[in-house]
Amino acid sequence: MKITKLSARLLKIAQKVPQGSRLADIGSDHALLPAYLVGNGTVPAAIAGEVNDGPLEAARKQVGAEGLERQISVRKGDGLAVIEPNEVDVVTIAGMGGALIVKILSAEPQKLEGVGRLVLQPNVGEDLVRRWLLDHDWFLLDEEILEEDGKIYEILTAVRAADAQRQNAELYGANPLPECGISMTRERLLYMGPYLLRQGDEAFVSKWHQELDKLQHICRTLQRSETEESRSKEREFRHKMKEIEEVLQCLQKDKP
Repeated sequence: MKITKLSARLLKIAQKVPQGSRLADIGSDHALLPAYLVGNGTVPAAIAGEVNDGPLEAARKQVGAEGLERQISVRKGDGLAVIEPNEVDVVTIAGMGGALIVKILSAEPQKLEGVGRLVLQPNVGEDLVRRWLLDHDWFLLDEEILEEDGKIYEILTAVRAADAQRQNAELYGANPLPECGISMTRERLLYMGPYLLRQGDEAFVSKWHQELDKLQHICRTLQRSETEESRSKEREFRHKMKEIEEVLQCLQKDKP
């Protein structure tokens, strides 16, 4: 059987799906991820969910072209509407904003019954996803960041755990950069990623340099306004910039 080729981003997501899982890929687009995981034997079967007709038809064509109609169920529906409680144990959601991912996870929480792992790849708003996981007692097991074709992606893997509150308290109570003497608040960890801060790799540094540039541009725009609201917003963004700069300076010091 021909195995679907994946981009580096999708391949990283695929690697987070355990062997033998019952998978639902929400917003599956061309169903490349389910086709790859079924095709290489990682999962015996999968659900590819899509709300829009164009991607839905593309998913059906991909599944049909690979002869996987019996193993992959392509379903039309909004978010988790395509699955039933206890039907799957892994859900992947990739390639959309963090706010939309949170909306999908929150809309039908009963559909997550039986799901033990979430693999989430927000394009923006990663902190919103981390906060949702924390608030709903999912333990953030792992984070990865990669750059592909000039874009930077974060992949968050979370699991259900009986002691998720304790594990999350430890994760968000620890300082990943103790050698720098930086005050590492929970808000900063949610914003920048508790594991990613510790790893501090090239893609992470690149992302936050880009974020600094964006915030600087916003601050210049706000300076043109004389309203108190603009001043307040500017102070808020300057504070964020200071926190980012502290981390980047710390990581630079760690380089040999």
